[in-house]
Amino acid sequence: MRLLVIDDDTVFREELSTLLSDWGHQVESVNSAAKALEALSIAEFDAIFSDVRMPRMNGIELLRQVRERWPRAFVVMITGYATVETAVEAMKLGAFDYLRKPFRSEDVQRIIDLIQEERAFSHGGFDERDPVRLAERWAKEKREVLLLGATPKRPIPGVTVIDLPISEASVGFRETITTFVESHSRPAVVVAGIERLFLAHRAEEIAQILGDAVGKIEGKGPIGIGFDPTTLPEQSVTMIRTAVSAARVHGTLGALANPLRRLILRRLEEGPTSFTEVMKAAGIDDSPKLSFHLRTLQEDGLIAHAGENYRLSSSGEEAVRILKEVDAIGSADQNRILLFPIGTLPERARRDAAR
Repeated sequence: MRLLVIDDDTVFREELSTLLSDWGHQVESVNSAAKALEALSIAEFDAIFSDVRMPRMNGIELLRQVRERWPRAFVVMITGYATVETAVEAMKLGAFDYLRKPFRSEDVQRIIDLIQEERAFSHGGFDERDPVRLAERWAKEKREVLLLGATPKRPIPGVTVIDLPISEASVGFRETITTFVESHSRPAVVVAGIERLFLAHRAEEIAQILGDAVGKIEGKGPIGIGFDPTTLPEQSVTMIRTAVSAARVHGTLGALANPLRRLILRRLEEGPTSFTEVMKAAGIDDSPKLSFHLRTLQEDGLIAHAGENYRLSSSGEEAVRILKEVDAIGSADQNRILLFPIGTLPERARRDAAR
C-alpha cells in the first residue's frame, strides 16, 4: 500500500516510516499537516498515520479535511496515553483507528491487517465489469433487461435503456424498477453509477432505496448494481454491499463497516461473552478502543450488556446472518445479487500487487 506518515517528532516519524517500508509499503513522511495536504494533493494514499498533537493545524483538523477531500483514505491517529480520549473522539469523526506512542510493531501490523481486510471486504474481490456488456449477456440468456444509468453505443435486443437521474429521483428509481419487474416474466436489472445516490441522499436512505430495488426482483431474476469505487470512501462501499443484502436491519450498516466490530459480532454469535473474552477475540489489548466499538454496537441495538457479559440482540443475530450473505454476494447463481465495481479498480489492484 501507499502510506503517508505525519508527525513533528522526527525520531518517531522515521521509526514508523522505516518499519512500514521494511514491510514492503511505499511510505512518504512529512512533519506537518500543511505538508501532508500538499502531498495528498499530488498523490493518492491508501492510509494516513497522523499525530494528534501538531503545531498550527492539529491531527483532528487534518482528519476533517481528509474525510472531506480524500474520503477513501484510511486515517489512523497517533496518540500518547494522555490523548487517548481525543483519539477516540477522532474515531467518532471518521478515523479508522489509533496507534499509541510508543508503538509496538505488532500493534502497527494489526492496524495494517485490519486496513487490508477492510479493503478486501469493501471491494468484495470482484473484477471490473461493464454494465452494458452485463445487460447484453443477460439478454442473450433470454432475460428481459432493464439498464439504468448507462447508454450502449447501439440498441441491444431485449434491453430497455433508461437514463434516470438517480441522484435526484429516488422515487422514480423505485417506480421504474417496480413497473419493469412487474410487467415482465423473466426480468433482469442492471444499474450503473449507484454512487450518484450519495449526492442527494443519506446513507440510511440509500440503504432503503437499494433494499427496495433488490426486494422487487428477488426470486424473479438477477440484479447487477455497479459503482465507481474511486469516488466513495471505503465505509460507503461497505454500506452498499451490506444494503443490497439486507437494508432492513437498523444499525447494521455502520456496524459492518468496521472489521473490529465484525469480529466482535462473530465472537458473540458463539454465545454471551465477557469484556476480556471479546478483547481476545478482537486481537487488541486497548480497553478504550474496545469500549468505543462495544458502545457503538450497543447504540446500534446489535448487542446487549447484562452483568459481566455481552450478547447479541435479535438485530445482532440478523447482522451476523447478513455478514454471511455479504460474503456470498456475487456468486454464480444468476438469481442472486451481483455487486461490481466499474472503472479503475483492476488497474489499482495491479498497482497494489506490485507494491
